[in-house]
Amino acid sequence: MTDSFEQLLARETPKLMNCVHCGLCLEHCPTYRLTGDESNSPRGRLSIWRALAEKRIDVSAETDFYSDDCVGCLACQSACPANVPYADLLYEARRDRVANGKPVHRLLRLAGSAVQHRTWFNLLNAPVRALRRSGVPLHRFLFPGQPSVTQSTADYAGLIMQQLKPDGPTVALFTGCLMEGVFREINFATVRVLAVNNVRIVIPDEQGCCGAVLEHAGLAGKDALDDANRAAFDQLDVDCVITNAAGCGLALGHALTAATRDLTSFLDELDLRTGRPLPTDHLYYDFPCHLYHGQNVKNAPKRVFEAIGNDWSLAPMADRCCGSGGTYNVTNAENAETIINEKSAFLSDAKHAHCTLVTANHVCMMQWHSAISRAGLRSKVSVQHLVQALDQAYDRAGVYGESMKA
Repeated sequence: MTDSFEQLLARETPKLMNCVHCGLCLEHCPTYRLTGDESNSPRGRLSIWRALAEKRIDVSAETDFYSDDCVGCLACQSACPANVPYADLLYEARRDRVANGKPVHRLLRLAGSAVQHRTWFNLLNAPVRALRRSGVPLHRFLFPGQPSVTQSTADYAGLIMQQLKPDGPTVALFTGCLMEGVFREINFATVRVLAVNNVRIVIPDEQGCCGAVLEHAGLAGKDALDDANRAAFDQLDVDCVITNAAGCGLALGHALTAATRDLTSFLDELDLRTGRPLPTDHLYYDFPCHLYHGQNVKNAPKRVFEAIGNDWSLAPMADRCCGSGGTYNVTNAENAETIINEKSAFLSDAKHAHCTLVTANHVCMMQWHSAISRAGLRSKVSVQHLVQALDQAYDRAGVYGESMKA
């Protein structure tokens, strides 16, 4: 028998009691800034959950609304002086409500089911990879790219390891589901960049989805994915597990005992080879929330940008959420659009003939590309993953041989 929402929250009362209602989280919360509604803030949600735990109110459409309207950016955790584990409470509350019959958005339920079957997910997305590779315009979320249609990241990495035989630190690469299924070119760029910087890569076949979409939606199944990933990664003799997607890194970090590192911070600690500047006037770097607030990686990757060679700066409001929130731009599209429109407004006024928005999470890239497309800025602004920018700089500098190019 699944516990009720009230039973779950009763067990979490000590966590709820940590909140001192100081209000420092308010300005950092996207939905509070949008609405000015106290209940639509972190401390407002905590008050609702505490009232439910103490049985002063009942579960209702209103309490569900405020739980669902949270972006899940975790900016409140960075701001909180009392160290309230807000993410734990949010995920637990959503999971319990779904287990007790609360409906889930149909696209998230479909995605949650699909990502639990990695082979089928990759196969079903082969046409999407082919269309992206052909340059056919697709949905505004699908930014341009050149993914391999048939060759997997594991196969490609195996060939590169045989060719270069790096003998430096050894990492296990988490390839992901959406990243491998749709945006595989980012994985290939990751392999190339690590390899030419003398990093040895292993990719366990048994790995599965990180379960982030399940965690965000409150769906069951993440425990089984966590078990599979622990079996795949925890026994490997590697220096760390590398993820190139901030959201995946946060979700995977909840599961593994092995050290999990984001590619961005890992690269920034290497003695990187130098590339040739990209054909763009300026690079703007934007932090993914699940890297900045979730994984506490708050330093811009200066050494990576030095290796690229272009002028760069932090994007305005670089530590604020872009509105993707993992799945928020699906479930709360209007709010998500308002959030990214505010963040991306500076691009319309940028004095550069061309600039590039760089980040470290493919879902954030989708959100930025949607805003650039709506604003009609695709000829003036491009979106890249940080590792793609470094990969392109290496290609322009002649670091790669022809056999390394996918």
